[in-house]
Amino acid sequence: MPYESIQLEQPIVVNKIVTIHYFEYMSDFKYPGETHNFWEILCVDKGELEVVADEKEFTLRKDQIIFHKPNEFHSLKANGKIAPNLFVISFLCHSRYMQFFENKILYINDNERQLIAQIIVEAKKTFSNQLNDPYFEKLLRYDNIPFGSEQLIKIYLESILIQLFRRYNSRDQLEMIYPNTIKRKNDAATFHQILDYLNNNIQGHVTIEQICRDNLIGRSQLQSLFSVKYGCGVIDYFTRLKVDMAKQLVRDNHMNFTQIADYLGYSSIHYFSRQFKKTTGMTPSEYSSSIKVLSEKERR
Repeated sequence: MPYESIQLEQPIVVNKIVTIHYFEYMSDFKYPGETHNFWEILCVDKGELEVVADEKEFTLRKDQIIFHKPNEFHSLKANGKIAPNLFVISFLCHSRYMQFFENKILYINDNERQLIAQIIVEAKKTFSNQLNDPYFEKLLRYDNIPFGSEQLIKIYLESILIQLFRRYNSRDQLEMIYPNTIKRKNDAATFHQILDYLNNNIQGHVTIEQICRDNLIGRSQLQSLFSVKYGCGVIDYFTRLKVDMAKQLVRDNHMNFTQIADYLGYSSIHYFSRQFKKTTGMTPSEYSSSIKVLSEKERR
């Protein structure tokens, strides 16, 4: 009996990517608004954001995602207190299932957050545009890009859309959609416990020994968890966490650099500046100046 192939169903297909952004804005950031004939997703990674979609006003918080349908007017601004970090991606998709996302504000989970992170990673390797530049109108490829990187961006985005659709249409299928062994569940619980621990100690100094002792985990298991999730050790991740907080405090514009260094438990402003530059490629003052330049451009 001969084999017979089947045509695979593809209910949601992303036809083209228009822009990919990751913004770090000042606490007084404001964008007057625009309309365009393609979809746009905006997800708040940190902070809060005031969003207008057509004539409706919303406050978006961390891990909330809004879908702007084609030709929908949308504007946004920070709340003047907390500097927001935003992931924005715009694209063409003609699937009838996209109607589900119209006028929706949803929450992303860890799985979808990881997919967004992968989109950002692939975009940085594929396109020469600065992802924090709001003014480019066309993605420009590097001369040599990793094999399949553009297809991966498309797959990751389609996965986000499909998973959100399934999760919000059939919550009782969660276990079927995300099958986990007991070990994976335990690892996930331990991992989130450690993330909470690091965030609660962000104003101080921690060692691997302290983390292991306070969270009842072995050194090798601890390093393995962070290596799999983030490709680095736990102390490197903690340093990134502190620098991310420092960047937000710079953009909040309520403290000077010395106060920020003291608030985050650095032994000196000089050590803080070295760690900041090692992680971001810029000194705190260079970062502050670059963000302010973008903010001033937005106001013009």
